[in-house]
This record gives sequence, C-alpha cells and structure tokens, in this order.
Amino acid sequence: MLLRLLMVLGLSLSLLSAVHAAPVGDRISLRDAADPALQKRLEERLGLLKLDGAVRAHQLAVALVDVTDRDRPRLAHVNGNDMVYAASLPKIAILLAAFERVQEGRLKLDTETRQLMTRMIRQSSNVAATEMIHRVGRDYINDLLSSPKYRLYDANLNGGLWVGKEYGRGAAYRRDPLHNLSHGATAFQVARFYYLLETGRLVSPELSREMKTMLGDPAIKHKFVQGLLADAPDAQIYRKSGTWRDWHADSAIVEHGGRTYIAVALAQNPSGGEWLKQIIVELDGIIMETPVRTAGL
Repeated sequence: MLLRLLMVLGLSLSLLSAVHAAPVGDRISLRDAADPALQKRLEERLGLLKLDGAVRAHQLAVALVDVTDRDRPRLAHVNGNDMVYAASLPKIAILLAAFERVQEGRLKLDTETRQLMTRMIRQSSNVAATEMIHRVGRDYINDLLSSPKYRLYDANLNGGLWVGKEYGRGAAYRRDPLHNLSHGATAFQVARFYYLLETGRLVSPELSREMKTMLGDPAIKHKFVQGLLADAPDAQIYRKSGTWRDWHADSAIVEHGGRTYIAVALAQNPSGGEWLKQIIVELDGIIMETPVRTAGL
C-alpha cells in the first residue's frame, strides 16, 4: 500500500513539474529590452524612407534587436505586435517542431530529413514544408508554439507564429484563434524566435546550432538578401522570408562587422518587397553606427 502511494505521489509530482516547468523565456524579456535611442533611430530611418505613413496605416511592422551582447539585447520595433499573414516565413515554426521531435526521439535526424528541412528553409519548398508538417503532426506545431516552454504564440501579445495550413492547395485545418490566419506572425515574436535561437535555447544549444545552419546560405536572393549584400557583401545572413500577393515578409540574424543583430519586417503592400530591400540597409546602418556597449555600462 505504501509503495503504491509513493508511486502515485511520484507520478503526480512528475506531472506537476511538467505542467509548471519554467519556460525557456528570454535571458531578459525582450519586452524589457526596449532601447529608447535605438527606437528613435529606427523611427528616423523609416521616416527617411518615407515609410512612416505605412507604419501609421499598419501596413508595415519592423523589429530590430541588437544581440552583439547576447545577455543584454536592445530592442526597437514599430507595430511589433501586429499579427499578419506571413506566407512562408512561419516555416521556421515547422523547423522548431521538427527539432523538438528529434529531441523526443520521435524523428530521426538522418541525411534525408536534414535535406528535407534545409530545402524547406533555404529554397522555401512547399512540398518539403508539407511533408514536414505530416511527419511532425499538424496540431503539435501550434501546441508547441503556444506552450509555456516557448510562448511564441501568446494571446497576451496578440498572437505570434502560427501554422494552420499545409503549404499548397487545400483548406486550413486550424486557423489561429485571434485573427483567423492560416500562416501568421508578429514581428516581435519572430524576433523572439531568433533571439532564443541565437542564445541556444530552441530545443538545445546543439540543435539550435543545427537550425541556424539550415537558415544560412539562403537560395532566394531577394528582399533582405538582395538589399544587404549589395551594400555589405561580407555580411552573413541566416534568414527566412515569405511572399504571397501583397504580403511580404523577411526575417534574419545578421552577422556583420563584428556585430550581430536580428531584423524582421512584415509588409502588406504591392511595394512591400522593395520596402524590405531598403529597410534592411537602414537597419544595418543603425547597428553599425551604434557604439558597442562595454561591460558594466
């Protein structure tokens, strides 16, 4: 009887621990990392590009995070919590779910699977993305995004990353509960995804590095890639973009000149692709012109 009681108690404590496990979270919350000087520069640069009207009309959302010092990120954003249709950008959520399945032992990270995931990201293959959705499990992706562990979809922050439809023809199987989107994102939550990735807290440090490698060497040379590499050909870009009709999205970790930063831009406008090409040059300029903070300051 005592043995049985101890077994039940042990199981109960295990379940309680799983439910209330500390979330991955940010080293500091990115919401608490807002930097007024960086914010001012971001708004000034968007004004110079004559995109302040697009910001006011909620046709454009931008997030910029300086992570040169990973433990002390600096955030600026406009419309960062606007959730919009993001086309292929949320394939990064499928990537995260796949690596969680690898960690669970439910998915084998063999050569074929690595190649499939890499095509999903670098070439933005819809066929590969749909295959990975099937392997991971439809509901698993959004349950993971909404989980306390990651909170990459958070009703308190107006949503975030969401994948509720296969990439191809057919109806959505699970639209997001706040905005009824099939493939959605907010600039802020995408920036959080990359911050957790850069600090090795998506799944594990080792698997975070694997994911970042897949985001490198992008095969589609438009938007952020076209704009930045024309201006700074030595920059390293780890990136995922998305395009459908008037919706244009891009997101990246950029390493340039000894600095590292996260850039996210989401636009709904026929000129959105051109906007993003110009925006990344300005974001890079902001980071490169900002003095590096020294320890203790």
